[in-house]
Amino acid sequence: MAAINKDTKYPVFELTNTEDSFEQIVDETLQQIRETLIVKGKEYRRNNNPYHNFEVGARKKNISREKALDGMLLKHEVSIEDMTNDLDAGKLPSVGAVNEKFNDNIIYLILKKAMFIDRIQHQNQ
Repeated sequence: MAAINKDTKYPVFELTNTEDSFEQIVDETLQQIRETLIVKGKEYRRNNNPYHNFEVGARKKNISREKALDGMLLKHEVSIEDMTNDLDAGKLPSVGAVNEKFNDNIIYLILKKAMFIDRIQHQNQ
């Protein structure tokens, strides 16, 4: 049971096995991200293009694919913000919900990074 900091009203946790737990979370997250980007990612690709949905969205809105991604990423950012607000209200999310929401956010950031690198490489050709 965590003690409550009387100044902030937030719990103060006494952590055990922090380094091991952290490393396990990193390992599991990287594995989940890899599986999602490669296996599930194939569901969203057309003509071997991992950016298909973003490029179609960009054409429809007359914006860059990176801006289209930002719009889709916003949903994931709001979900994490909602979970953070729930913490302040004393409501804990499930580990499954945390994995899903944070992994989605990480995946979108990896996709955006890849888009930037793709654009830079094509510019330099």
